[in-house]
Amino acid sequence: MKSLIERIARDAIPLLDQQIPWVLKQGLVEIPLNHLFAEALREGEFEELEGRALRLELDDGSAGVTLGFWGGRLRLADAPGEAVIRGTPEAFRQLAERREDPDRLFFQRQLVIEGDTELGLAVKNLLDALEWRIPLPPLMLPGAGG
Repeated sequence: MKSLIERIARDAIPLLDQQIPWVLKQGLVEIPLNHLFAEALREGEFEELEGRALRLELDDGSAGVTLGFWGGRLRLADAPGEAVIRGTPEAFRQLAERREDPDRLFFQRQLVIEGDTELGLAVKNLLDALEWRIPLPPLMLPGAGG
């Protein structure tokens, strides 16, 4: 059942992604991220990432999002990332919910950094040092809920 749900989600996500207008995607991504990391942004924790872009992508390349840091805000970017973090939906879920140590996810190759690995590691270390957690509903990501 888990693999069926994951296959359906992997097929549906790219189709849905193509149908959502860019401005709506920006709001769906930027507003929650900037709210989640508001304190860290105010304290300048992201400043070393100014002008940089990182892509988060499912391991099969079917879907992903590129994020950047410009003008003191996290932003959705319509560009390739200088670094790409690829992983399974479950690995991203564990990372978002802080259920698993990020180093373990990388060492076990559930998450992989490609491209500018220095940038990827800087982002990983920053996220690991900050207090944050994204509670996701059980069916929001494939492989979840059971």
